[in-house]
Amino acid sequence: MPGASLIEADLAVVGAGAAGLFTALDAARRGARVALVSATPLAQSASYWAQGGLAAALAFDDSPALHLKDTVAAGRGAVRPSAAEVLCAESPARVRDLESLGVRFDADRRGRLALGLEGGHSARRIAHAGGSVTGRRITRQLSAVVAAEPRVEVLERRRATLLWIAEGRCAGLVCDDGRAVTSRAVVLATGGAAALWARTTNPAGAVGMGLLVAHAAGAALADLELMQFHPTAVAAAGAGGRLGEADGFLVTEAIRGEGATLHDSAGERFVDELAPRDEVARAIDLRLRQTGEDAVLLDMRKVDPARFPNVVNALRRAGLDPTADLIPVAPAAHYLMGGIATDLHARATLPGLYAVGECACTGLHGANRLASNSLSECFVFGHRAAVAGLEEPPAGRGAPPRPDPADAPRRPSPQTRAALWRHAGLERSPDGLEKLLTDQHALARLIAACGLARAESRGAHRRTDRPDVDPALDLHHAVVAAGDEPRMERWE
Repeated sequence: MPGASLIEADLAVVGAGAAGLFTALDAARRGARVALVSATPLAQSASYWAQGGLAAALAFDDSPALHLKDTVAAGRGAVRPSAAEVLCAESPARVRDLESLGVRFDADRRGRLALGLEGGHSARRIAHAGGSVTGRRITRQLSAVVAAEPRVEVLERRRATLLWIAEGRCAGLVCDDGRAVTSRAVVLATGGAAALWARTTNPAGAVGMGLLVAHAAGAALADLELMQFHPTAVAAAGAGGRLGEADGFLVTEAIRGEGATLHDSAGERFVDELAPRDEVARAIDLRLRQTGEDAVLLDMRKVDPARFPNVVNALRRAGLDPTADLIPVAPAAHYLMGGIATDLHARATLPGLYAVGECACTGLHGANRLASNSLSECFVFGHRAAVAGLEEPPAGRGAPPRPDPADAPRRPSPQTRAALWRHAGLERSPDGLEKLLTDQHALARLIAACGLARAESRGAHRRTDRPDVDPALDLHHAVVAAGDEPRMERWE
């Protein structure tokens, strides 16, 4: 590709996490020229820290139909059935694609995949690479393949701050350094927004910048009220030294799948550790409010530390020995089930724009994401985005727009992060959500508007004034287009 300020590509991909890397490689293997925009050097995305694996029906006693049943059950009546069917049917093939790209998944002594069990799954179907370092292994390998792929031009340490709109469709993008890319389609794979909340498992950059860029260009967003809170993040905010630095570190759900248990300060077990995440997180939150404690205790002393080396090593660096100590944990904002509204081929409502991974909302996760479906989603819908994006018409000619620094998406202030934790945490009230409507941050305001539109409690969304599920809202999603109020739409 030319080295001028304008890059011509068949496909532009923004984000170099698991979803972006795979989408770029899938397109390049089809002979396409790809421009990959990455805010960080390769292999430093949020996917790098992913401890879960890929959910796929690969075992002889499992099936896509059973995987679908578990996904729908976890999603609390809000899963888009067609999206879940696609994920469950196609995830085994994407595991094989990853193997063809050099990803080595954990195997047993007979060479068969060693599949794990996680909360909400009725069968062992979680494929890992290096145990709890799956995200690291996959992103490292895909990054290495991307770096060696001549059809992919990587633009590191750049951010896409503006989408290039021509004749009513997305025709490319403009980066923060003024460099522009023109392409048949743009695929956003910019990650989620959990770091908007004061307590989070996510890196600081996960604040929904891609959602704001898409929304400013006219794309609809959906389900912004559905933030999943992970039950077991290290709780050490008030501690000093190394322990305090570990606050928010995620202790993967797979550890509970291998026998770790949760206890209150009196030593009592109070929840089924393998229940779906929303149930476990709410049970912990309730127990903390009852006891006045800051954390419950995770007992993983009977779990083989060799199965989860990065978790064990991180805890030990913080001064906790999980083979001898109980680990203080509490819920933290972890995964946004909403995002840029897309169809089953990852198309956004703006022609020429696609979204994959956590920044997208297909309706797959409903109101409560089933563990490890998200990593599978990156590859299933990344593949679909690459195929569909390359079928778009060639980009039109013309001069790219000039970005105005005043229009660039804003990072959240500490006040916004505290307000979201207070008013849009595990429990929300109308009064609190209405206070967020006046927040200085645009995405915080949209989250509050969607929370008010969903006048019920469902999965991760818990309204104190509406404690029950409203059956009339089954399969409905809060959709907000640019300049409009959220509306509840039924997605089949």
